[in-house]
Amino acid sequence: MTPQSTKSMLRALPSLTGSAPPLDLTDLPEDPVELFLEWLAAAQHREVAEPHAMTLSTVDASGMPDARVLVLKDVDASGWAFASTRTSAKGGQLSACPSAALTFWWQPLVRSVRVRGAVIEASREESLADLRARSASAQNGVDPDDWTLWRVLPSRVEFWQGSPDRQHTRVVYVRDHDGWRIEN
Repeated sequence: MTPQSTKSMLRALPSLTGSAPPLDLTDLPEDPVELFLEWLAAAQHREVAEPHAMTLSTVDASGMPDARVLVLKDVDASGWAFASTRTSAKGGQLSACPSAALTFWWQPLVRSVRVRGAVIEASREESLADLRARSASAQNGVDPDDWTLWRVLPSRVEFWQGSPDRQHTRVVYVRDHDGWRIEN
């Protein structure tokens, strides 16, 4: 395929083909976790494949961005949780620069959620409990001392809902010293 035909092919692909649920901007929860859980439930209801899949973005020692798809383990007031081995590339990157961004994309709903903030390690007990909750085959070959549960402590959470007319809706939660502030 030539570069011109690739460009033409990409331009011809449909985008924003999903169907967005109603979104009442006058009735937003004060905490982004609540809205996230509502959107996650809507994705499950619409049978979005793997609605807990997310892209984790970190940076390496030279500041080069890196991204990979992981599974969300939990979300609550203590943060958005994910797990892997400490000796993985992501583990090394989080050790050197404990900040990350998470991106969820639910195409059938034309919705995306972006979360960014500092990253902390959960307790050793929580990490081990997460490892033990995995299937036997998923635990096989994993060193329990290496398995780590991390949490993103968000400073910013953006909810994006697309529209075919490109009049997209953004709801941004920004953490300040008093809690969360909502920006549209």
